[in-house]
Parts: sequence; structure tokens; C-alpha cells
Amino acid sequence: MNPDLTELLDAWKYEPGKINVRLIESGDGVSFIQVRLDLGILQMHLDGRPDGNRPQGFESFLDMVENWIEEAERGEVGPPPEFEIDEEELPGSAPLQPPRRSHEDDELPFRLTREQCGVLREEAIQYYHRYLALLALEDFERVIRDTTRNLRVLDTLAKYAEHNEDRESVSHTKSHVTMMRARALASLAIRDNEPKAAVHAIEEGIEALRKHFDNIGHSELFERSSEVQVLQGMKQALTPKLPVSQKAELRKRLDEAVEVENYRLAAILRDEINSMPD
Repeated sequence: MNPDLTELLDAWKYEPGKINVRLIESGDGVSFIQVRLDLGILQMHLDGRPDGNRPQGFESFLDMVENWIEEAERGEVGPPPEFEIDEEELPGSAPLQPPRRSHEDDELPFRLTREQCGVLREEAIQYYHRYLALLALEDFERVIRDTTRNLRVLDTLAKYAEHNEDRESVSHTKSHVTMMRARALASLAIRDNEPKAAVHAIEEGIEALRKHFDNIGHSELFERSSEVQVLQGMKQALTPKLPVSQKAELRKRLDEAVEVENYRLAAILRDEINSMPD
């Protein structure tokens, strides 16, 4: 096979200023996402870990860590002492050592080392690239899946990381992932012609961002957050599309009746409004 990619790249020209993405299927029926970059083409699996690896049989390193947590919650020993990752599973890095056992005064059974936190962050970057591509493809269900998954990574780092730097590194990333998840939920609701559900998803996202900034001790950043501004802009665009309430519609008809001096109709509408609960 000729390894030269010139013909493939020439057939799909890079377009600056946009996400150049497409969905393809291999000869054996496996679906891939391709992103055209200025220097080549990035290819990712549609499902599972984007690079297709399955470390020690788990779908991802996050799933491996979550398995440790489940074992610890069941009262089992915790992370297996023989745990390590083959270099083939983590190209360019040395095998990871077992998770560091917590001190006796720590309520957690183990702590993630700096190296393990780095592996989880690098893996999350793969999912970040994929959910951006999925958003361009308007595959909102999978965007929700991948952003929800990356939020689990950030929560795991915040709770189990051994070093403060690793726990604090999630602050900016979490605001972006939270916004993207809310945006995907709202976009899915809009596609289903459910503007009220879309606004609800946006409001939940905004509230999650408010709590996030409160939790990290920077409540003043909430109003200036670009992620909050994006969601507020979506909400403002959606509000005119919301169905008006029955009482609001009756009040509008009452005003119109009074304006044309149809007082009989106005009296009927007024009685109907007064009979409705607040």
C-alpha cells in the first residue's frame, strides 16, 4: 500500500474558518469520524474510545478508575496492586504504577498520582475533539454522551487526585464542558420542536455554571463567563418561540376587544381570566 496521502488530501480540501468534518464507514462496517485539518486528516472511532484502544479490556482509563471506585465502595481491597498500563496502550509513556494508597486519616481508599491524572486528562482531550466534531455533524445525542463522560473525568480528578494542582486544573475545563453539554441538550430539544425543554436545559446549564464558580470560590466570574454568555444568548433567542400561556393569550384578546369597544366580548374574557387560577 502506498503511504502517500496526497491524493486523499487533494480530494478533500481544507476550508479555513470552519470545522471540516464527515462521517465515513470502513470496508468492515466500522463507523469513523474524520476531521480535515490544515496539515492532514484526523480519524476517530464514532463510539468507544476515539482512538479505538481498550486498556486492559476497559472501554477507557476512566472506566478502569471507576471500576476501582466501585470496588472500594463495595468494601473490597480497591485498585489491584499489579495494575500497570502497557506502553502499547499508552504510546510514548512509561507504564503507570499502582494508585497510591491513602493515609489512614484520609476517607478515600486511594489517591490518583500526578501521572494517572495526566493520563485521564489526555484521554479526555480525545473525547473533546470528538464531541466538537459530533456537534458539527449535529449528532447531539453523542455530544451529550461524550460531554457527560468528560464531566465524570473532571469530578473524579477533583475528588481523587493526590496533588492540589491536579484537583484545581479542572476549573476552566469544567465550565466549557458544562456549557457544551447544555448546548447539545438544548439543540436536541429544538430539533424535536420542544422549545420549553430547550430553555429548561439551558437554565439547568446556567445554574450548574453558577454552582461551579461558587464551588471554586470565584462567584464574581459567573457574570463574565463566556460560557454563561453563550447559554444566555441561546435562551434569549429561544424565548420568542415559547408558546404563550392561556391566560396571557386571553389578556391579549381582552385588550384588543377593549380597543375596538367590543365590551360584551371584553366582559366575557374578563370573567374567564378571573376564574383562572394564578
